[in-house]
Parts: sequence; structure tokens; C-alpha cells
Amino acid sequence: MLVKVELEKLGILFKTIDLGMVETFDNIDDEQWEKLNKNLLKSGLKLLDDKKSILIEKIKNVIIEMIHYTDELADVNYSDYISEKLGYDYTYLANTFSEVKGITIQQFIIINKIEKVKELLLYDELNLTEISYKLHYSSVAHLSNQFKKITGLTPSFYKQLKQKRMKNLEDM
Repeated sequence: MLVKVELEKLGILFKTIDLGMVETFDNIDDEQWEKLNKNLLKSGLKLLDDKKSILIEKIKNVIIEMIHYTDELADVNYSDYISEKLGYDYTYLANTFSEVKGITIQQFIIINKIEKVKELLLYDELNLTEISYKLHYSSVAHLSNQFKKITGLTPSFYKQLKQKRMKNLEDM
């Protein structure tokens, strides 16, 4: 809705607005581009115009959706899932992602999985074995090793720290 309002304010005619993509009838001139970008940045949105940046955002969105918002992800290979979802060869996606972001897709997946583990630990509804299963880790030990590698803490120590912080906040 925000994008539509900003486009209309600038008199930019558009065909469609769909999931971060806008198709305009005419090319946007530099002045309109700058104004639109400036107005959208105020709301935390950023205009992307080169194909690689747009593809990287799509890859990131698929991974975030896959890890954070899909509860029952079938036992599917992540590379197959991403490739199928975006309609590109995985090698092309992986090379482009690494070139632009400086990390591999696999590293990005691990970082997001660890963020999800942190979230699930704080909710305290699942134990580590259940979290490990939910996020398709081969074992609790594998999850714990990745968690420690990324955060510097064990999952149980992380949970204790957060619980102590919450208790301290409640005692104030």
C-alpha cells in the first residue's frame, strides 16, 4: 500500500505491484527514482534496480520463509527447494549469492536456522531434541555445535542467560 501511495504521489503509472516488484508503464527518470527511493527509505524500504540485487533478495526471502514461516517443510534438499521456488539452476543462484553477499547460501541458511533456534529456545515450548527435529538437524549434537560456532554459546547457556535477563527485568 505504501509503495502504491508513493508512486501515485510522484505521478508514476504502474501496471502491477506484487511482493516487492513493481511494473511501470514507462521508464522512471532519475529525479523520480531518487524521490521514490528517498521516500521509501523513510519506511525501511529500498529500491533495487539491478538484476543481481533483486535475485539476492528473492533468495534471502525464500530462505527466511523456508526456515521461519514454514512449519512442515518436507524432507527436501534446501538447494532443490530454493532452485524450484525461484526457477533457476542452484549453481547459478549459489554463485551469484556468494559473489554479491560474500557468504554462501549454506552459511546464510545456518545463520537463519540458529536465529530460529534462539527464538524457539526463548518460547520454551520445545526441548532441544524437538527443535533439532523441527529444523532438520541430523542430531542435537550437530545443532549444538552449529549454535556454538555462530553464537559462541551453548544452547542451554544461551537459554539460561535469557531467563536471567527476563527475571532481572521482572524484578525491577
